[in-house]
Amino acid sequence: MNRKSLAILAAIAANSIYGINFTIGKNLMPEVIEPFGFSFFRISGAAVLFLLLSLFFPSEKIDRSDILRFIACGLFGMSINMTMLFKGLSLSTPINGSIIITLTPVIILIMSAVFLKEKNTWHKYIGISSGLIGALLLIFFGIKTQNNAANIPLGNILFLGGAFAYSTYFIIAKPLVKKYKPITLMKWFFLIASIISFPIGISEFTAVEWSQLFISSDFKLAFVVIGATFFTFLLNIYALKQMQPSTIGVFIYLQPIVGVLFAIIVDSYSLSPIQIGAATLIFVGVFLSTRKPKNS
Repeated sequence: MNRKSLAILAAIAANSIYGINFTIGKNLMPEVIEPFGFSFFRISGAAVLFLLLSLFFPSEKIDRSDILRFIACGLFGMSINMTMLFKGLSLSTPINGSIIITLTPVIILIMSAVFLKEKNTWHKYIGISSGLIGALLLIFFGIKTQNNAANIPLGNILFLGGAFAYSTYFIIAKPLVKKYKPITLMKWFFLIASIISFPIGISEFTAVEWSQLFISSDFKLAFVVIGATFFTFLLNIYALKQMQPSTIGVFIYLQPIVGVLFAIIVDSYSLSPIQIGAATLIFVGVFLSTRKPKNS
């Protein structure tokens, strides 16, 4: 199997795990752990795993000119993204989260046009508009509250903020991905994010009664840290080495498909007409904004 095929499989696996993670994470809050403490636990746990893994690989020296870029990747890709994701998940629903996060390719396209001066075609502008309308429809016209979701519009806005943060990370990380090994990147990104997230999440993290947790909760926490963080970031970094960020972003379609199906099967969630309409607009938007011209 060639590298491109492996990169495709890596992107599929990572986004499928992400889709499941919405429901797993939701089920742990707030009874087991609060969102800021959860985010810190996820980031610091992954930092330890990547640090241990790095001991089996040759170390790389970081160029001084890249230090600020490393800090920015840790800030946007891990700290801000994960904190907004978990806080949004505590206020909204797994289905909304998996739908809104699909906007990431559209946001990457917007940011590439603004900061990298990439040219867009008319169908990409239509796609951007469709995707944003879908997100706004879900935020402002969807269900406002339901059981275990106290403020769905605010949670949806936080999901959108997390998508912007993650898109920023994808663009900032690209030059570093070409220059350093994935282990080096993940080790430093998560260590930096752990330091940034420490003052935000440490109080909620220490409030958890770890000795009183059920085994099922332990397995769910392990899935979030090891499966949905450690393995998925490795898979994404490998995919990013072989494909463009905008191409990888297409695989994010899998997140709402897997996320919705898993939420419906495991937690008996249901899709509302607003969610279906918003998801359709977002899917159409992502398709149009990532579609290649016929003569390319």
